[in-house]
Amino acid sequence: MPIALISRILVACGVMFLATIASAAEAKPARPNVLILMADNWAWPHASRYGDPVVKTPTFDRLAREGMLFHRAYCSVPSCAPARAVFLTGQAAHRLEDAANLHGRFPAKFTVFPDLLEKAGYRVGHSGKGWGPGKVPESGRSRNPGGDTFESLDEFLTKSATDQPFCFWLSSRDPHVPWTEGRDFMSGIDRTKIVVPPHLPDRSEVREDIAGYYCEVQNFDRDCDRALKLLESRQLLDNTLVIMTGDNGWQMPRGLAHMYDLSTHVPLVVRLPRLIRAGSDCDGFVNFEDFAPTLLELAGLKPSSNMTGRSFANILRGGPVEGRDATFIERERHAHVRAGAAAYPCRSIRTKDFLYIENLRPDRWPAGDPELVFSVGPYGDVDGSLTKTLLTARPTPPELQRFFALTFAKRPPEELYDLRTDPGEIDNRATEPSYAMIKRQLAERLREWRVATADPRVTQDDDRWDKYPYYGGPARRDPELKK
Repeated sequence: MPIALISRILVACGVMFLATIASAAEAKPARPNVLILMADNWAWPHASRYGDPVVKTPTFDRLAREGMLFHRAYCSVPSCAPARAVFLTGQAAHRLEDAANLHGRFPAKFTVFPDLLEKAGYRVGHSGKGWGPGKVPESGRSRNPGGDTFESLDEFLTKSATDQPFCFWLSSRDPHVPWTEGRDFMSGIDRTKIVVPPHLPDRSEVREDIAGYYCEVQNFDRDCDRALKLLESRQLLDNTLVIMTGDNGWQMPRGLAHMYDLSTHVPLVVRLPRLIRAGSDCDGFVNFEDFAPTLLELAGLKPSSNMTGRSFANILRGGPVEGRDATFIERERHAHVRAGAAAYPCRSIRTKDFLYIENLRPDRWPAGDPELVFSVGPYGDVDGSLTKTLLTARPTPPELQRFFALTFAKRPPEELYDLRTDPGEIDNRATEPSYAMIKRQLAERLREWRVATADPRVTQDDDRWDKYPYYGGPARRDPELKK
């Protein structure tokens, strides 16, 4: 064969080979950007998509129409900094030393997914709260575990390389007490349609609190709309995995820092058009341990072996929901509101039909000591509100005594709620013989989880979380300050 012909054949084959490689590269989807929209103390079901008759959340509703709506998403700890630490590490809180406490440290030895994404070529950043409240330098970290700090998503995008995937955490401070933001929404809040949960009295003070909270939920939703429009204007939205959720439940009495649904059950929607079928739903349980492995998998990375959470990327792709019939929740120290900076440790399991709670130190006050110890105030694991003032006024009117006890009175070692007949979690069935088998089964599942995830309280229940430093300040006189 002539040499010239051989050369032409080799050139042609080389061109075809390069074209095949280029075609394969074009066929492989780019790594998705990630935008996390996280509210500060937003409880399920306070979104119009979930059927709340008053609050209006058009951005959340849009994402639900265009993505996947989750009906059983739970934070792992009903306290801001610990919940965010779990979110960032994919590990159960009891494995994270003093990161399981509020206003503590987040030891640098615990790897967070923004750092892993950054090493893999992502640009990472956050605005607002990020991980906190707590001390970053004392943790041995040079920056917030959420990544570099920016004033806004706009600033972050402006300073980012256009060919570099990004992960940005828009970490709002709404709806956090005092509920002063979004007041322009107040005239549209119909107090008469507000659903007051059964553990709170149906009084004007309570409805006014909920109205203020709804205003801040709507303010957060509006901020999220601005973020989506910014991504659309830069033609980035459809290659961005958008997560919209809250870090834990609301701050009404028996909410934040307690183990009940209004403190642990959070809204969640996820959107990525090329991956997620529009208008889909998920009824399986997911919690904050699951986010880090999910995000790493979607970025083409292998989740770390020390993560106790499980990726739900297969669910986003339309796969089956298997092994997600329960979730586990825990808490250690929230604020310094008990003598000796003591925690109120709890472990619990939540299934579709039951909530089982183990109160590991039932001799302590669940909402904090009745008198001011150091931070917040009396019963300081409940933040200030018109409702708290109503319930803690002395003497307690007879018609309010039951509501006071549900939040502030001491609790038994075990609580069991039958959610089929008692969705408000009012009637504790733990001592009833007819529930003995259910309680035993749930207690065994909870123990198995604690053993499998190396909960120190299983083998050495030494109250170590009481001894970690607390960096929160003393009780403040200015009610307008937010954490």
